[in-house]
Amino acid sequence: MVTPSSPQAGPPPEASTLIRIAGRLADSGVNGPGRRAVVHVQGCTLGCGGCFNPETHDAGGGTVADIDELADWLAEHAKDGVTVSGGEPFQQAPALAALAAALRQRGVASLMVFTGYDLAELAAIPSAAEAMAHLDVLVAGRFEATQRTEGSIAASANQRLHFLTDRHAPEDFDGQGGVEISILPDGQVVLTGFPSPALRRGVRALGQLG
Repeated sequence: MVTPSSPQAGPPPEASTLIRIAGRLADSGVNGPGRRAVVHVQGCTLGCGGCFNPETHDAGGGTVADIDELADWLAEHAKDGVTVSGGEPFQQAPALAALAAALRQRGVASLMVFTGYDLAELAAIPSAAEAMAHLDVLVAGRFEATQRTEGSIAASANQRLHFLTDRHAPEDFDGQGGVEISILPDGQVVLTGFPSPALRRGVRALGQLG
């Protein structure tokens, strides 16, 4: 569950100056090493059963963000790095590449992406290699609900953690895989990390109480 964005109908943007997002989070400790700014992109057609973020699947949902403005916001809040999740980031690969490059230009030291694709699939996606050239860590593979993990940055055991630079090591991810619940100033209840189905149902019910 991610911070909602106001609905804006239409397909994902084509221009690499824009990216369609579901929401953003200024500070998270469960989406990679340290305290990280997080953005969830909008749109995913992979259809993984039991996905944590089904509200991010509709390619016409969320909002269209200017990449430079989004990069400014993420860089401002990125204490230890930025994580991009989804939705499926590589279904907007040109925009992801542009965002990653913009974040590097702003001095963001650590970049991490969650994707449902494996490396072989990414090799066939135009602009995926360009995006990956800017990344430090990639968590790759479909989410498999029957292989759900506990206490791991990989949500299911089939997913793989790829270190694309030497900035991070496996021990940096010890103790990852937790859950955060935040109540924003406007009253929105935001759940991020790797919640169980029961916890997701409970948080959604809490969000409906207001």
